[in-house]
Amino acid sequence: MSRRPGTPRLLRELNDRAALELLLSAGSLTRSQLGEMTGLSKVTASQLLGRLEERGLVQVVGRQGGGRGPNAALYSVVPSCGYVAGLHVGPSEISAGIADITGRLVTEVTIDPNGSDDPVTLVHNTVMALVDSSKVPMERLRSFVIGTPGVVDPRSGDVRYSHDLPAWHDGVLDLLRRDLRRTVVIENDVNLAALAEHSVGAAAEAEDFVLLWLGGGVGMAIMLGDRLHRGSGGGAGEIGYLPVAGAPLPDDVGAPEGFASLAPAVEGAKPLSHSYQSLVGGHEVQSLAISHGFPSGSAAAAVVKALAAGADGAAFLDELAHRIALGVASVCVVLDPGLVVLSGEVGRVGGAELARRVAAAVSRLGPNTVRVATTGVTGNPVLRGALLAALDHAREEVFSSGSG
Repeated sequence: MSRRPGTPRLLRELNDRAALELLLSAGSLTRSQLGEMTGLSKVTASQLLGRLEERGLVQVVGRQGGGRGPNAALYSVVPSCGYVAGLHVGPSEISAGIADITGRLVTEVTIDPNGSDDPVTLVHNTVMALVDSSKVPMERLRSFVIGTPGVVDPRSGDVRYSHDLPAWHDGVLDLLRRDLRRTVVIENDVNLAALAEHSVGAAAEAEDFVLLWLGGGVGMAIMLGDRLHRGSGGGAGEIGYLPVAGAPLPDDVGAPEGFASLAPAVEGAKPLSHSYQSLVGGHEVQSLAISHGFPSGSAAAAVVKALAAGADGAAFLDELAHRIALGVASVCVVLDPGLVVLSGEVGRVGGAELARRVAAAVSRLGPNTVRVATTGVTGNPVLRGALLAALDHAREEVFSSGSG
């Protein structure tokens, strides 16, 4: 049977989607501008805009003067044709936001779990707080993306393991979808930070890069060919488990005692360094800072103090950079990404000075040259990435289905 009758419809759908993407990136365009950018004739561009206007996806937002004849109508995407929600779930707080289909942030809230660890209750209450704050009806929310620490199975979409959020496990995703009755995606929090970095941050022009998250914990996201690399089981980037050469390791990291089996037997003895987490985790960085005379309430605060101390802080910063470089160099000899972005609280406050020291240390540890940069994302990068991912899902649904 011939498939030719379907071709005009397919072309219309492709043209409509291309026009919507152009309007999203440009903000507003006239019919002539849209025709020039898409290669469509004036008649076809007019028909296209008429279809999109009828579907409630575009609207006239003004007039452009300065040319011959009547002022041309300016068209833009209707912001209210769809909304999305993004959530960053941590052990001590939940940050969440709603954005309209253009990506404009409508509202943002921070929720205290108040001791509750039930994923469905936490997410539901957070979404209700978002709805109340934004006045966006629940039925207008098209997609939810939730960032959590831990390993997310790329096949099931569920959290396979999370040390910080043990209540998040297989089956949670289905429960969330039943409760919210919408598209729900769970993603590793550092992966979402990398999506934000790739879209609006230091890696905006990089096809290949890794993002190293340095805060209370340590994590890594890998992007190759403009796509996140999650690994066969979702465990790519769990760099906290990276063994440190020459140091003891537990026989089984999955055993109840795990890495705790390597704790010093004598009270007050120096803990054994056995993994990358034990070198650059928040508590370890604080201990290092104390040994250099910079006691602080957090690892990030210690770095800020050392930077402000000038030459007196150099020894601490050099040692921290060397520790960070051990993990970066290991990644570089395997992936050779070309760019490493330092994110998380420590990466952000360390700024260009810490990035410079890490790059220098990496060059001494391996043969590959790598550019080390500080995150360029403002605000919460995990939440920003969650909203960007949710927008991808929502735009596919709204723009393809034609429902507003």
